[in-house]
Amino acid sequence: MMRFGFPIAAKGQVIGLLGGSFDPAHDGHVLITQEAIKRFGLDRVWWLVSPGNPLKEKGPAALEQRMERAHQVMRDPRVVVTDIESRLGTRYTAASLHALRRHYPGVRFIWLMGADNLVQFDKWHDWQSIAQSTPLAILARPGQRLPARLSRSSRILMKSFVKHKCALRKTKAPAWCFADIPMSKSSSSQLRKAGKWPV
Repeated sequence: MMRFGFPIAAKGQVIGLLGGSFDPAHDGHVLITQEAIKRFGLDRVWWLVSPGNPLKEKGPAALEQRMERAHQVMRDPRVVVTDIESRLGTRYTAASLHALRRHYPGVRFIWLMGADNLVQFDKWHDWQSIAQSTPLAILARPGQRLPARLSRSSRILMKSFVKHKCALRKTKAPAWCFADIPMSKSSSSQLRKAGKWPV
């Protein structure tokens, strides 16, 4: 499923992209990924393990360490763990999406994110171009349903809200939907605070 360090995708496939520092990856990431595949009819999901998060002051653990952990927790053959952003030389999501569309013509990408990220989405670099170019699938996170629905970004994007989740597979951007899913209380920050990462 990889060639020269790049994931393989065929024209016409619908690929979900779950980006983040994965510092560390945990069962919550696994849960939302598998729910996204089921609810949105995705052919594959790529975990984009980023070189670093521009919104966080402190850098994450080494990329190699985070990649190794991600491979340990994610065993689903439909999911590819990749450091493609470091290979593309992109730092921001908007630039990564632009580069991916250039490298994979004919492949349809859907950006996956937890509801906690929708709350701060309007702080992302070039966030409106992300929403205009790529369908967004928002997945419920503990305590974040209401803040996400009331967030500035969701209010601005309300006209492009799609009620039927499977329609996101074929609907052109701008388009986004919110999926209520079973939730895990696991979080990367809690694992770091508990001294369980890095190991």
